[in-house]
Formats: sequence, C-alpha cells, structure tokens
Amino acid sequence: MGIQKPAWLEALYTQKFFAGCSYHETAKKNEKNICCLDCCISLCPHCLPSHRFHRLLQIRRYVYHDVVRLEDLQKLIDCSNVQAYTINSAKVVFIKKRPQNRQFKGSGNNCTSCDRSLQEPYIHCSLGCKVDYLLKLNKDLSPYLKKCNSLQLSPDFLVPLSDTGDEEMTSDQTNPHSTIVDCDDPTSSSSSGSSGSENMSMSMNMGYRHHEIVRKKRSGLNYASLCGRSAHKVSDEDMASSMISRRKRIPHRSPLC
Repeated sequence: MGIQKPAWLEALYTQKFFAGCSYHETAKKNEKNICCLDCCISLCPHCLPSHRFHRLLQIRRYVYHDVVRLEDLQKLIDCSNVQAYTINSAKVVFIKKRPQNRQFKGSGNNCTSCDRSLQEPYIHCSLGCKVDYLLKLNKDLSPYLKKCNSLQLSPDFLVPLSDTGDEEMTSDQTNPHSTIVDCDDPTSSSSSGSSGSENMSMSMNMGYRHHEIVRKKRSGLNYASLCGRSAHKVSDEDMASSMISRRKRIPHRSPLC
C-alpha cells in the first residue's frame, strides 16, 4: 500500500490561512500566512521564533485563494502539468480545487479533476487536482514526493519589527536624537549672566531675522521667478521691472521729540 497523503500536504488542505492568530490577537500583522511543514500547523509572523529551524512554507493570496510559490513547492512534490500563474514576477500554483459556477463543456484542454479550462500543455489547475488524479489513478504518491530537509522563507517575506506598531517605531527611528525645544519655556534659559546675555542677543537676532523674512514675504518682488530665470541670465530690465512692481509703502519716520 502506497503513501496516501503526507502530513504536511494534509495540513495545506485543512489549515485555515489568513485568519488572525489566537496567540497574538493584539499584535499587528498577525495573519497566519505560514505553514510549518514539521508541525503541520499554520503560523503568523510572530510565531516564527519557536519554529525557526523547521521547514517553513509561505502561503500567498491570489484572487481570494491560497497559492504557493512554484519554486518552493517543487522542492516537496512534482508539480509538472500543473498550471502556474505569475504574481510579482514569481510563478505560483493554487493549493486547492477552485469552485466554479458552471462546468466547462466543450472540446479543449481542461483540468482532469474539475473540468476547468486550461492553457496548453497543462492538465491540472491546482495541486489538489493533481493529487486527486494521482491517487485515483495510481493510489500512491511516493514516486512524486521529494526529500526536503530544509525549507526557509523567501527573502521578500516581511517580519514585523515590533508588536507595538511599526508606524511609531519608524517615526522614532527616523531621527532618534532629535529634540524640540520651546523658546518660550523659562527652564530653557540659563541662570548665569553671561549665558543670559547670549540668549538675549540670540533672541534679538532671531527676531530681527524673522522681521526681515516677513518684510520679504510682504514685498511684491517675485524671488521665485527671478531664480527661475537665472538659468537664462537675468537681465537688468527684468530686475528693474520687478522693482517697479513693488508696492509703495508709507515711510516710517522717527517721532519728533
């Protein structure tokens, strides 16, 4: 009597993927999209530390169905004659038989198990269809199984950085040494006289520069247009026309004593 189905293949059919992990309910990105072939269970990315030395197979989604990379699956079982599809430049195959609203009727190349229309020269639309066909024909899968002692996740697999949320960690890691100092905070001023005078001069300098910026913004001189024309060598005529377009103001005179 030949091998009916290996345990890892049964797990691919029976385990529920892309559901929330009950062990990491409060963690982000806790969808179970990994199958541990040694434990025959579905895992989420947060479960990986306790299974890092096991054979791991990543499960993906394509048109609302579970698929696996053809490159990974070929290390476990012969996938010849199974139609593959392309997702992000990678060949994938469906795990289970896909239901269809109506059966395909007519001549052409169709699946041996579910009569789905296929491209040439494929005769199986999924791994499950091929396994059912082989068991019905030979009742033995051992000639098609391959020995695989090690199977790791693909390099494009993303592992969450933290359970507390990746957005907060990203914002903190952008500039970990950055600080915001409130200029109006009285605790930021020094108690010594020299430092106080320095702070006073810096404050006056900053106020003066702020006043200059406001004056420049209120003026009608279009600095952006002048910078844009610098590539074409701004002429004196352009500068003069820009200066003429400036809005005249009432001159500020000192009050008479």
